[in-house]
Amino acid sequence: MSKNKLAKFAEMAANPLVIEAPGVAVDPTPFSLKGRWHEDFFHNTNPIVLELGCGRGEYAVGLARLFPDKNFIGVDIKGARMWTGATEALKEGLTNISFLRTHIEFIDRFFAKNEVAEIWLTFSDPQMKKVTKRLTSTYFLKRYRHFLHDGGIIHVKTDSNFLFTYTNLMAAENALPLDFHTDDLYHTLKVNEDTEVQNILSIQTYYEQQWIARGLTIKYVKFRLPQTGDLFEPDVEIELDDYRSYNRSKRSGLERAK
Repeated sequence: MSKNKLAKFAEMAANPLVIEAPGVAVDPTPFSLKGRWHEDFFHNTNPIVLELGCGRGEYAVGLARLFPDKNFIGVDIKGARMWTGATEALKEGLTNISFLRTHIEFIDRFFAKNEVAEIWLTFSDPQMKKVTKRLTSTYFLKRYRHFLHDGGIIHVKTDSNFLFTYTNLMAAENALPLDFHTDDLYHTLKVNEDTEVQNILSIQTYYEQQWIARGLTIKYVKFRLPQTGDLFEPDVEIELDDYRSYNRSKRSGLERAK
């Protein structure tokens, strides 16, 4: 491990906005903040919003700036990436944000029933060959139900036509309420009439800017997840994205820069 990474990990360990639990898969100890995020961390009753797979944390920080009446938690396992947002938030004195370093597969171990109001999935790996790793699959939706409010909101912002199509089909298959969706976020007239979405449009991560520069359209889906009812995978073959490999770790520096 490079000296730069070691320094970042040391700073993360000392940052009061960061909570690290990378070994949750083998540690049976109950998470101390589960069910107590409002009381023991944020010290308010404002809604909690997660960004799963937050990368550098730019989006979570941007949301925290825009919505001081909400609490945001960026979640990712890559501590060296997360360092960017965590350091920025600490320097700015933001008090409505935290960063949780852990594996998303175990996200339901960190939050109690009805503790989370919304989830953001920003430029998640579409996992075109691994449905159980896809963050809008039934595998994950069932986990979100353990802590998301009944009818809680899930936002999906993506450059992937595959993930966009899959998420829309998932919502249709399970009659999940669909609040808004567009396959071209920055050129949809309806978006321009929505103040909240206009605010959200002002946040563009480095990764997103790269895809826009390459001429790719950004897709957005906003749907709600009821706590009851069976969930089924859509039985439809979806055309694969032709500009990315199946394994994002083998992609160009654009992926590494997220």
